[in-house]
Amino acid sequence: MIGRTMICCLLFSLNVAGQETASSDSVDVDSTRVKSTLIGRLRQVQQYLDNKARRKVDPSFIEVPDKPWRIILREKENAVYVDYNSYFERQGTNESMDWRMSFEPPVASSVGFWVGYRGTGISFSKSLTKNAGRYFSVSSTGAKYGFNFRLRRFSTSDVSLSSTSYEDGKVVDEYNQDTLMYAPVWIRSVYVNGYYVFNGRRYSQAAAYNQSVIQRRSAGSFLLGATWYQSSFDYSNRGNVIYMLLSQNTGRIKVHQANIGIGYGYNFVPFRGLVINAMAMPTISLYNRVKVYKYDCNFDLSPEEETDDYGTFDPETRKWENGKAYKSAFMIKDEDRAYFWEAGEDTDYSMFRLNLDLRLGIAYNWKDYFIGAQAQFNRFSYKKDECKVVLIDSYARLSLGVRL
Repeated sequence: MIGRTMICCLLFSLNVAGQETASSDSVDVDSTRVKSTLIGRLRQVQQYLDNKARRKVDPSFIEVPDKPWRIILREKENAVYVDYNSYFERQGTNESMDWRMSFEPPVASSVGFWVGYRGTGISFSKSLTKNAGRYFSVSSTGAKYGFNFRLRRFSTSDVSLSSTSYEDGKVVDEYNQDTLMYAPVWIRSVYVNGYYVFNGRRYSQAAAYNQSVIQRRSAGSFLLGATWYQSSFDYSNRGNVIYMLLSQNTGRIKVHQANIGIGYGYNFVPFRGLVINAMAMPTISLYNRVKVYKYDCNFDLSPEEETDDYGTFDPETRKWENGKAYKSAFMIKDEDRAYFWEAGEDTDYSMFRLNLDLRLGIAYNWKDYFIGAQAQFNRFSYKKDECKVVLIDSYARLSLGVRL
C-alpha cells in the first residue's frame, strides 16, 4: 500500500507538470530531456494502473471513471463504548455481587479531506472535539481487496456504575449511578482489517465507501476477512482502589486477538448513479491472549468488624498498627489512606470469541461529482475468569467529492 501511495503522489506531480506552460528558450536542453523522460515514464505507470483497474472488473456491472483523481471532503463521527463486568463473592459470607462499569467518552468529531488516484490516496483530518482522545485511520480499496487501520486512545472519568447484590443466590439490592471516577481510566485500541472479495469483477465495496468506481447493476459477493485487534484497559490508580477491589484486584488488562471470518456484502442499485451497500461479517478469534495485571491493597472487601483498632498503615511493612494486613473497605475513614502495589500478572489463552463487523454505505454519482454516507460497527469481547470486557467501536461519515 505504501508503494501505491508513492505512485499516487508521483502521478499527481505528473498532472501538475503536464499543465505547466512551455519553458523559455533559455532552459537547458539536457534538463528538458530528463524532465520529458520522467514524464513519459510516469505516464506509462499511469496507463498501466488504468488498464489494470479496468481489466479487474466487468464493465456491465462496474464502471471505472475516465477521470482517475478524486478530492473528497469528509466529516466523521467516531464513537467508542466500553462495558466491564465482574462477579465476586465476599469472603466469609453467603453474599455475592455482579459489578458493572460502563464508559462512553465524547464522540470524536473531525473534518478533513482525501486526495487519491483510483483506490489509493492520502488524507488529513482535524479533530473538532475536546477530550475525545486521539484517533488515526488509514484505508485502501481495490477490486478484490480492502484494508483498514484504526488507532484510538482516550481517557475518561465519566462512568456508569451498576450492581446487583445477592444473598443465598437471591437478589437483595440493586444499584445504578452515573458518576466520576477519582482518577481517569485509559483505554487504547488498535484495529487492522483486510478482506478478499470473491466476486470482485461484479461487486465493489469501493463503490459505496470511497467512490473510486461506480456500481451500475446490483450484485453481491462473499468476502473472506482477517482482523488483528488489540486493546488495553488501565485504571490502576490509588484513587480507584475501590473499583479495583470490586474487580477482583484487577487494575489493568491487555488483550490481543487474531480473528477470521466469512461475510457477505450486497450492492443494491435502484437507478443509475445510486448504490446502497450492506455488509455483515461475523468473525471467530483463532488467537486470543488476555493479560491481567493484579494489585494488592491495604483494604479488602471482608465484612465490617465491630471494633476499629487498626491504627495507621505502614507502607514499608504493609501492615496496620494492629498487625493486620487488610482493613475492611466498609470501614474506611476520612483520615485513612489507600495504598496499592503490583501483585503479579496472569496470562490466559483461549479461542473462539465471537466478534462482529457490520457496514452500511450509500453513494450517489452525477457527472463528475458524488456524495456519500457510510457507517461501520465493530464489536470485540474478551474474558478472564469472572471478568468480561466488551468494546464497541463505530463511526458514521459524510463525504462530498469531485473527480478530476
